[in-house]
This record gives sequence, C-alpha cells and structure tokens, in this order.
Amino acid sequence: MKIKNLSLVLVFAALLMVGVVAGSKFLGIEIPKSSLAPAKPFEINRVVGEESVVIDVVEKSSDSVVTVSVERPSRRVIDFSPFGGFSQRVEEGEPQDIGTGFVVSSDGLIVTNKHVVSQTNLKYKVITKDNKEYEAKKISRDPVNDLAIIKIDAAGLKPLELGDSSNLKVGQFVIAIGTALGEFRNTVTTGVISGLGRGISAGNPFEGFVEELDNVIQTDAAINPGNSGGPLLNSSGQVIGVNVAVAQGAQNIGFAIPVNTLKDALAQFNTTGGFPAKPLLGVQYQMVGEQTAILNDVPQGAYVVDVVANSAADEAGIEVGDIIVEFDGQKVNEDTPLSDLITKKKVGDSVAIKIFRDDKTIDATAVLKAAEE
Repeated sequence: MKIKNLSLVLVFAALLMVGVVAGSKFLGIEIPKSSLAPAKPFEINRVVGEESVVIDVVEKSSDSVVTVSVERPSRRVIDFSPFGGFSQRVEEGEPQDIGTGFVVSSDGLIVTNKHVVSQTNLKYKVITKDNKEYEAKKISRDPVNDLAIIKIDAAGLKPLELGDSSNLKVGQFVIAIGTALGEFRNTVTTGVISGLGRGISAGNPFEGFVEELDNVIQTDAAINPGNSGGPLLNSSGQVIGVNVAVAQGAQNIGFAIPVNTLKDALAQFNTTGGFPAKPLLGVQYQMVGEQTAILNDVPQGAYVVDVVANSAADEAGIEVGDIIVEFDGQKVNEDTPLSDLITKKKVGDSVAIKIFRDDKTIDATAVLKAAEE
C-alpha cells in the first residue's frame, strides 16, 4: 500500500514539474535546470540518518546521565528599616543544580568533575532523570585530574559504556548531554571534535574553582557551565570524554577530558578505594621570568611569597623572599614551573632543592606532605 501511494506522489510531482516548465515557456521565462532538479536521495538519507543516530544515542544514554545538586547552608540576614532599627531572620539554604554526572557502575558510582564538588563542607545530591534524589555518601576527588567519583546508595543503575579516546579524529561527530546552565536538565547538543591535545584552565562559576588541564578534547557541541561532569558521546553511545569547561568569551568552543584518563582513574579507584593524596611543598610563589631576572640581576625561578606553617617547605628552611631555582635536579623556569615539577612527585618523596638567597645558592631537602582537601 505504501509503495502505491509513493508512486502516486511521484507521478503527481512529475506532472506538476511538467506544468511549471510548460507555463514558463509560454510566458517566456527561462528556469535554470538546477532549480528543477529534485533533492538527491542520499542527501535526504544523510539527514534522516543523522537524526536517527542522535535519537538512538539519547534514548540509550539519557537514563544514565544525572544532575549534581548542592545544598547551600542557611544564613542569618539582617533587614534594615528605612525608619530606623533592624530585624533579623534566617534564610534557609535552597538546593541548586550545579553540574552533571553519569553512572559508571550499577551499584552507585557516579563520575563528575572535581570542580563541581570541590567544597568539602557542603552536602551534595545526585538526581536521576526520573527525579529520584540520592545523597552523596562519599566523594573521592582525583588530585591530578579534574575528576571526582560520587558514591550513592543505589542498585540496578545502568552504567554508560566507556569508549576509547586514543583514536579520536578531528571532525568526528559527538553528542553532549547535561544540565545546561545549572537549570535545564538532560539537555542534548551535537557537534564535532574541533581539536585534540588542547591545554585549558577549567573551572565552575558556581564554585569559583580553577584548574589547569592538558591534553583535552575541543568540541563545538554547545557546552555550558552546568554541563560540567557530563558525558561526551560518540555515535555509538560510548563515552569518549567528560565535559569539563566552556571557553569564556567565545562561542561553540567546549572542552572534555579524554575518557582514557577517566579509565585510568577508575582503575586506580577500584584497586585502592580512592585516589592518592596530592603532594604539597607548601609555598605560594610568583615565577621570575627571563626578562625580570636580567633586570634585577637574579636567577630565574619561583619567588617565594609565603610559606605554609609546618609544611615541607617550612621544615626544609625555605623562607619568604627565596627564589627556588632547582627542584629535584630540574631548573625551575617559565617552561618548567614549580607546580608542574611538584605534581610529578608523590607524598613522602624526599626532594633536593636549590635556593637563591642573599646572592648565594643554598641546598635544601624537603619531604613532601599531603595536601588537605
């Protein structure tokens, strides 16, 4: 029956085209042949095919994408009267959607960004697509990557399939799902991979947290602040990245952490039940670049602005005003900043440090301690 109807439509279309051509000749109007050419079947099939891919991926994946919410603490508010005097009241904290996450195990492990759940003194919740709310029982934060794993008391969840980010190609089709702007849950956007191996500063305007990340995926799929922690999917519905940031002041530029970085973090988490502590030297510093060093007749390095009490730096005898010129045998400069060198170490490592002080170079040894979350 459908074939017969289609034939009638095609015949009617052909007769209509003949009428248009005949009428144009009668009026002396020349119609370009390109205007009369019907749409090519493969173009129609391509559009319909892309729509089907997106619909299939969304139907397959959206139940596994969750919203991360935070409960703000109550606060005391003072209202001043225009006639003098004042009154006090308690303003209850309201929950606010601040990010996205996705299920990686059926027994309640949720992946999101570390910057989404960076504040350890707040209570977080996970909200599923069907509006079920779960309290975050435990949050493990990866000190190296902008990743966190939330544990909730749930069973029978549907984890997303993790793909492979080692063979991604620029131009590859991608789909992002997340709570856009911290307001619109399960928002779907599409695009392509625009670049690979980018370096960015990632953060969350809701939390004011910023972190430097390397080797991230760039995409033109619309990613908003509330999308942080959500999945970037390929056309098979596999996770190829964790959405992490949007370029400020730019359009259609978003970024995601490669899924292989997540897989390594999950393997470590499943083995140890958490992540190793981040090593801390315990100094605040400002880099002294080549030009500044020449003008002030000092070496390049990290100029110490402050020293944390009882830290590794404090116990090593590092003082405010020192310039750290070498760390574990490597020169400290703008190409190899101190933070990068510290990140490569582990808690408990003993590190040889060279310090420039009062026109002299001093040797020191510091035993790195764990950074407090």
